[in-house]
Amino acid sequence: MANDFPRFDLRGDVALVTGAARGLGRAISLALAHAGADVALGLRDVTTGGELAKEIEATGRRALPLQMDMTRLDEVSRAVDDSIAHFGRLDILINNAGLGPENAAENVRVEDFDLTLAVNLKGTFFASQAAARVMIRQQRGCIVNMSSQAGFVALPTESVYCMTKAAIAHLTKCLAVEWGKYNIRVNAVAPTFIRTPGTEPALADPAFRSDVIERIAALHRIGEPMDVAGAVVFLASPAASLITGHTILIDGGWTAR
Repeated sequence: MANDFPRFDLRGDVALVTGAARGLGRAISLALAHAGADVALGLRDVTTGGELAKEIEATGRRALPLQMDMTRLDEVSRAVDDSIAHFGRLDILINNAGLGPENAAENVRVEDFDLTLAVNLKGTFFASQAAARVMIRQQRGCIVNMSSQAGFVALPTESVYCMTKAAIAHLTKCLAVEWGKYNIRVNAVAPTFIRTPGTEPALADPAFRSDVIERIAALHRIGEPMDVAGAVVFLASPAASLITGHTILIDGGWTAR
């Protein structure tokens, strides 16, 4: 009878998290370990992963820091290969790495445009491709992409970032449909402003912070990294076994009004 109930733990699974060094990536990595997964840490600079690896190992799970600059596709494919070599399998990929230089649309520089697409879209696609090739052989896997509420509402000075995050939500549907026959689920999460090192400068502005809290219409608070990590763990868990192609908004009600 107990087997009939939803299971939210990830015991026996191996996860790879891109952009794992800080903020959402760090919280997601710790939450996956807390749920029972061993975690490979994709890092733009592998020397920054030691402390996080120790925190994960303190939970009784295994951790593997990996060099994984998302603009270098050789590093992306090598990180997936190294995860398999070390752990013997790969069950979960979290495409967390992303960036978004702010600039008014009329002032966007070509180099910023190219970098944002290289990390947010190209990196996400080819990390998913590399992981899926492994998951297809396993006939099992789960991918969770990082979209954003910016993919659903317009944010001034963030047109290129918004565009990439909208594309992630649709890519999620495409990959879910294409890889479902291999028992691979593909979903995404779309957070609002979350308190991370990346958003700290903007949220330090009282007027900006007040506006954000007002726009988070239902709950009126800034999100915390674990608010996002909880949804990621759920989507990666057996409890979400019939959910694929979906993007969960974690926006406190911002897009509801």
